[in-house]
Amino acid sequence: MPVINSYARDNVLQADRSLVVDLGAGNAPYRPLFKSNCRRYLACDLEPGDGVDLVFDGATPIDLADASADCVVSFQVLEHIWDVGAYLAECRRLLSQSGRLLLSTHGTWLFHPHPQDFRRWTRDGLVKELEENGFSVVSIAAAVGPLAWTTQFRTLAYAHVLEKFGLVGRVMSGILCTFMNLRMRIEDAITPVHLRETNAAVYLIDARPTPQA
Repeated sequence: MPVINSYARDNVLQADRSLVVDLGAGNAPYRPLFKSNCRRYLACDLEPGDGVDLVFDGATPIDLADASADCVVSFQVLEHIWDVGAYLAECRRLLSQSGRLLLSTHGTWLFHPHPQDFRRWTRDGLVKELEENGFSVVSIAAAVGPLAWTTQFRTLAYAHVLEKFGLVGRVMSGILCTFMNLRMRIEDAITPVHLRETNAAVYLIDARPTPQA
């Protein structure tokens, strides 16, 4: 997601000092970005595995000191979390008072259990969720508005059907995806900003820990 790359690099990371904790990293697709733009990057996931630096099972705190991270990142994870409050509390515990939470999750998307898929958010609901759990939102960016995500959903469905036709299907799928991605760019460009921002497929939030009384 290009918006994550550019925003993190330009607004959050400091290469000479930042410790970044990727909470729910999976196969850590953002490791190259963060390793080149921070002092240290740690990938956390549910189970040990290749590329996983720390385990977080949701029940036991991550083996890091309180307020030890300059940045916690959580990309497309929150919709898979049942106890959102506990998850955000761990993000809050890890962050220094001047630290940042960079989080993306779905507004509108297809059901995708990995292994579970529990919820979606409105823009206002996501902001409120973070505020209720000890964060102040610095900014929120919307990606893929309603015209474009309807096209994307159809594209995914077509690609799934074409997979059944072997090599010919894969070639056709590649051509179709190229055309549909261009169409999505045009659709997002012509969608009124207020509709795109309140009906997005993905929201990216930059938040700070709220000062404790």
